[in-house]
Amino acid sequence: MPSTTDPSARAARLVFLAGVCAALHVGKLPPAIATLREALGMTLVEAGFLLSLVQAAGMAAGIAFGVLADAMGLKRSMLVGLMLLALASALGAASQGVTMLLVLRAVEGFGFLMVVLPAPGLIRRLVDGPRLPRWLGVWGTYMPLGAALGLLAGPLWIAAFGWRSWWLALGMLSAAMALALWRGVAEPAAGTLAAPSGIVPRLQRTLGASGPWLVAVSFALYSSQWLAVIGFLPTIYVGAGIGAAATAVLTALAAAVNMVGNLGAGRLLQRGVAPPRLLATGFIVMALAAAAAFAGSEGAGLPPTLRYAAVLAFSMTGGMVPATLFAVAMRVAPGEDTVSTTVGWMQQWSAFGQFAGPPIAAWLAARAGGWHWTGWATGTASLLGVALSVLLARRLRG
Repeated sequence: MPSTTDPSARAARLVFLAGVCAALHVGKLPPAIATLREALGMTLVEAGFLLSLVQAAGMAAGIAFGVLADAMGLKRSMLVGLMLLALASALGAASQGVTMLLVLRAVEGFGFLMVVLPAPGLIRRLVDGPRLPRWLGVWGTYMPLGAALGLLAGPLWIAAFGWRSWWLALGMLSAAMALALWRGVAEPAAGTLAAPSGIVPRLQRTLGASGPWLVAVSFALYSSQWLAVIGFLPTIYVGAGIGAAATAVLTALAAAVNMVGNLGAGRLLQRGVAPPRLLATGFIVMALAAAAAFAGSEGAGLPPTLRYAAVLAFSMTGGMVPATLFAVAMRVAPGEDTVSTTVGWMQQWSAFGQFAGPPIAAWLAARAGGWHWTGWATGTASLLGVALSVLLARRLRG
């Protein structure tokens, strides 16, 4: 992480930690599914809805919450989001039925969006230009870090103290994070802000520009294949006879190495590497790594160790894509007052990719009788991503 010895860097660190805290609420659920099904009589379908509700909020209303964040103020939006997460998680700990837990999970989805959408714009206002790319690279790690922490800490906590205390602990953490953000991050000076505009003009300007569309669809192409590969690793490894504990560690590591790509992209952007080049590199390596990991998966492909190394390369190098897209979103937003709106549009398409990618991969696996077609699907998405990076290069030059 960049140096945090000056006040602006310390404030940016708090914004980042708030994002990690929000991401923990996304990652807190998978380790608790089996326990919730036993404790509340939850069906597998209900568990699926519980998993998808957070992303459903982003898919349905990402840009709307981005506009809301721009309108109400970036810091204020993050504080409201953290308090929503704290309240919903605390109430969830006391839930006695599945319906209430589903409703509160939807509230957590709204809180998550209100935290993460304004964060890049707030970081932009807190740190100066030369340091901004590195901090946006750091910000890009909030989701894999939060997910990895949830996957690793959740099973241990739930086994020792139960799922209700896990929900309550994360609610208390969110409340503490809101207090730290309130005290540690100053409101941007009034003179640094662009003149406010109404909600409808913000939407019109954002959706009427090509840049927000290019970064949004690029994010969907990335998120769809990343979640399809990482999300089905436990299923693939359990089916291959690997134990549950080893599967959890292998999956968490595959998610965590994504942070290396995010941080690396931030450093390379700071050194002047062109964003489209980083995007194209990330997509091309993802295509090649997925092909190596899944080709001939019925016994004719690479040894298991090399397959897992390819999965790590897929996730790690792919991490360059989100960090670069966050940086590009700052540049292609139609104005200072539409940064969160642009990020919201990007988040909406990211959620759509996460919603669509795993079912497509599962359908292909069912049709093929194995996972060996997965590389073709991810390769197609990556090629489209490379094409969009070329268009983004032209847009940035213009």
